[in-house]
Amino acid sequence: MKTTVDIPENVMKDALRLTRAKTKRDAVVGAMQEYIRREKLAKLVKHLGTFDKFMTQEELMDMRLERGKYRGSH
Repeated sequence: MKTTVDIPENVMKDALRLTRAKTKRDAVVGAMQEYIRREKLAKLVKHLGTFDKFMTQEELMDMRLERGKYRGSH
């Protein structure tokens, strides 16, 4: 989507430097992606400690092996 945005020069310089982007577009897209990633993680953090029981490593492996049998793979 094409958009025209007036970004202060010092903010853009910082974004270019911190993201190590070669273009302004890459810096803006990278910064937006990072913001979105952090917001999603923040939402997940709210659920920490709210589950009664997590699957053990052994249970996970058993489940994967069982699914593989039904799909025709190992």
